[in-house]
Amino acid sequence: MNWQWITATGTTLAMVLVSGIGIYVALLALTRLAGLRSFSKMSSFDFATTVAFGSIIASTLLSKNPPLASAAFGLAVLYGLQYTVSRARHVSPRIQRLVDNEPLLLMARERVLEANLRIARVTEDDLRSKLRMAGVTDRRQVLAVVFETTGDCSVLCRGDTLDPWLLAEVRGAEQLEPEFAAARARD
Repeated sequence: MNWQWITATGTTLAMVLVSGIGIYVALLALTRLAGLRSFSKMSSFDFATTVAFGSIIASTLLSKNPPLASAAFGLAVLYGLQYTVSRARHVSPRIQRLVDNEPLLLMARERVLEANLRIARVTEDDLRSKLRMAGVTDRRQVLAVVFETTGDCSVLCRGDTLDPWLLAEVRGAEQLEPEFAAARARD
């Protein structure tokens, strides 16, 4: 039996230590420069970038390739791209539409919107799970369920005052028109 896959030399362990410290310092420095948004899930692009950060860090710790300097540079490139795309999203609605997914209404009051579930590739089991996690005990409690740009679900409950601004860019929000009309009448 070959035991090499279980053991490591002192040199290998020292290199993992040096790489770990180096990539950690690079990550801290770049996060301080780029800001806390670096690890947010505000858009699907942010999520993909965060996964890429993890991949670079893991490969740097556990293999010779990429070398530490290349990995730190790779992180800097990703941070730079994330910053650039974030700024571009603020300046150009076209870029924002290109980068961001559109939030989608999955439930309007107690009615499940089957067509929107199919669009989002969400099953009724997934939806029920999200409702339970939000503390919903009866479908009649639901005002709206929104599939967010990040893949998360937001559950809005009845009895809460609905500000139409919150659903301004949500596809399918017109199905909540009676609540919008009531909110506009209060304003």
